Amino acid sequence: MKTSSLLSTLSFSSRLLKTALLAFSLVLGVVAPQAYAAGKEPAIQAQPVVNINTASAEELSESLQGVGLKKAEAIVAWREKNGPFKRVEDLANVKGIGGSTLDKNRPRIRLQ
Repeated sequence: MKTSSLLSTLSFSSRLLKTALLAFSLVLGVVAPQAYAAGKEPAIQAQPVVNINTASAEELSESLQGVGLKKAEAIVAWREKNGPFKRVEDLANVKGIGGSTLDKNRPRIRLQ
């Protein structure tokens, strides 16, 4: 295979891989869709991870999607009353935290 042909194939493969990674990143929510839509080269953003057994209400509200300060305060209050969460699913015992909120935040939640 000629060098120019090989370089052309590698360049195409690189663009294809980059496009596939971007698509997966958009689906997983680790790329800001606004940056992509604006035609900017998006940077992949790491999802925040939070320990629900030690985080403050402010940390919880900043790290968890769909959890404002009031719900975060309810999480801390539940934890103080009942002890540490043993399973991620136990978070659903907090008033205002439903299955949908739990599911979209599952990758962000740590217990230790």
